[in-house]
Amino acid sequence: MLHRLEAFKLDVLKEVGNIGAGNAATALSRLLDKPVDMNVPTVSLIPFEQIADKVGGNEQVVIAVFLRVEGEAPGNMFFIINEDSAKKLLRNLLALDVQEEGYSEMEYSALGEIGNILAGSYLSSLADFTQLYLSPTVPAIAVDMAGAILSYGLVQYGEMGDSALLIDTTFLEGKEALAGHFFLIPDPESFDKIFSALGVPNE
Repeated sequence: MLHRLEAFKLDVLKEVGNIGAGNAATALSRLLDKPVDMNVPTVSLIPFEQIADKVGGNEQVVIAVFLRVEGEAPGNMFFIINEDSAKKLLRNLLALDVQEEGYSEMEYSALGEIGNILAGSYLSSLADFTQLYLSPTVPAIAVDMAGAILSYGLVQYGEMGDSALLIDTTFLEGKEALAGHFFLIPDPESFDKIFSALGVPNE
């Protein structure tokens, strides 16, 4: 029964991820005035302590767009992408003349906007499915080691839930695939509210 319940939860979350990816591709296409394709995302539930491993380990330098989810099922959201993918994203999708070292204000702004669109698309999909009121705060962007970024989230907002919804997102530009990782970390009580609203029985 437990195994079937976990599989049902994942099926529901995959549908949220699929619709969110479709919304994100449409929104990015409008923003950039060019077609943007996104693969069907891979969706999984992972323990909080495995998040850094999924993006290359605690010491891996990454770009993270971070925002707080407010409303009936509060939590934290991260869009995390490694530096190589971030540079390719800026170069290929946005046609920016990207510097090899560091990031300009325009590049920060562009990455923040892409992260914001992705987060907003997935959050809107989840809100539509659950009929819960969910509202994102203004996003912050940081370049640092993955462990430091996750620690900042903990310091800033106190206790986080012990599980995260991971949506691996892949942008397609020509034949090149650019991967990013999207994490929703509901507060301790919020997962139960989300699954209850989705019609999934509590264990």
